[in-house]
Amino acid sequence: MQITFLGTAGSWPTKERNASSIAVDTERELILLDCGEGTQRQLFSSSQSFMRVRRVFLSHFHGDHFLGLPGLIQSMCLNHREEPLAIYGPPETREIVERILNLGYFTLRFRVDIHPLEPGASVELEGYTVRTSKAEHPVPSLAFRLDEGPKRGRFDAPKAHQLGIRGTDFARLEAGESVEVGGRTVRPEEVMGPPRAGRSIVYSGDSAPSEEIRRLATGATLLIHEATTASDLEAEANVWGHSSARQAAALAREAGVQELFLTHFSSRYKVVEPLEAEARAVFPASRAARDLLDHLIRQP
Repeated sequence: MQITFLGTAGSWPTKERNASSIAVDTERELILLDCGEGTQRQLFSSSQSFMRVRRVFLSHFHGDHFLGLPGLIQSMCLNHREEPLAIYGPPETREIVERILNLGYFTLRFRVDIHPLEPGASVELEGYTVRTSKAEHPVPSLAFRLDEGPKRGRFDAPKAHQLGIRGTDFARLEAGESVEVGGRTVRPEEVMGPPRAGRSIVYSGDSAPSEEIRRLATGATLLIHEATTASDLEAEANVWGHSSARQAAALAREAGVQELFLTHFSSRYKVVEPLEAEARAVFPASRAARDLLDHLIRQP
C-alpha cells in the first residue's frame, strides 16, 4: 500500500503546495482522499495515473477539498474512460456532485456512482473497509479510516526446509497449494504463521481536535492529520475548525497510532520544519508531508 501526497496546502494553493488531495494505492485500485483544485495536474507529475482512480472520498465541500473534481471527471471523459467512478462524501454529496456533472459542455462517457455518508457509516469494498466519523469543522465534514482485511501469516522458510520443501514447492505453498514431499502431503497452514492484521490509514480532513477522530484513529498504522498552524495560533485555528501541529501530535499519541503525517499547512508558513518539530516533541513518529511525496506503508 502506498500513499502519494498530491496537495498539502491549507485553504488555497501556494507556489510550493497544491490544494488538498492524497492518493492511496491499494494495488487493486487507486483512491483519492479529497480532490482540491489542481489535483489532476499533480497526478500527471506524480507516480500515479489519474485514469486508475476508482473512488474519491470527499471530506467536505470547502473549495480547497473538492474543486479539482470537475476537471478530473472531464479529463477522464476526454480520455475515453468507461469504468465507473464512485464518489463518497457528506450527506449533501449527491446534490453537489450532480451539479458538477452538469457544468459546461462535455459528454459523460462513464457511470458516476454517488454515495452520501453519515458520520459513523461504514463501506465494505474489495479487500478493505472504509469507516467514517464526524470532524469538527463549520460545515458538514467527515474523517475516514481505511482498514485492510486480515493478511496471511508469514512463510516459515526454516520449517519448510525441515519438512523437505525445495525449489518451486516454496512458491506453491506460499500461493496456498498443498505439495507432496517424501510420500506425505504438506499443507500451506503447516508452514505459515498466524494471520496478521491489515494496515490502516486515517485521514482527518479539516478538523479542530476531535474525540470522534481520536476514537476512529485508535491503533491505526498511519494517521494523516491537518496541522494548519503552529501552537501559538491554535486557539484561533480551533475557532475556525482547524488544529495545530502540536494538537495533531497529541491526538496521534492518545490514539496509539504508529505514524503521523501532518498536512494542510497555512500559507503563512513558507517552511514547515518548525511545525514538524512541535509535533515531534509530543509524538516522535511525526512527519510533515510535502507535495508529490510517496510513502510506502509496509505490512507489520
